[in-house]
Amino acid sequence: MRILVIHGPNLNLLGRREPEIYGTTSLEQINQDLMEYGRNHSVEVHFFQSNHEGELIERIQQAAEHYDGLVINPAGYTHTSVALRDALQSCSIPAVEVHLSNIHAREEFRRHSITAAACIGQISGFGANGYKLGIQALLFFNRGCKSH
Repeated sequence: MRILVIHGPNLNLLGRREPEIYGTTSLEQINQDLMEYGRNHSVEVHFFQSNHEGELIERIQQAAEHYDGLVINPAGYTHTSVALRDALQSCSIPAVEVHLSNIHAREEFRRHSITAAACIGQISGFGANGYKLGIQALLFFNRGCKSH
């Protein structure tokens, strides 16, 4: 199984940006941990990060040609990007939305996800472990345990 992990805007600053909310683990550390996790679960994990909405959309549009599933942290675009939601909706592979913090316990404007409806599920509030949970969800989903 091949999974693409997409990191949205400002996630390149993890470890330095608001550590009280997002933790002290860097994006590089998260990716390294996910590669190891993937190896242990027979999953090939690839990564993409961008601060640019169009680049994220293009990568999602291309994903079905190369991957069996997506784990995406749309970051700030979660709450604003209809275009990102449309890209996820038109993608023919399952996607899981992940957030490091519990977006439902934060500011009101962060409590609504535009993109979640285009995903098979959402995981939030478990820090960097949420990405591993996203991979687990895709493995479960691809084994035929579809409730969507």
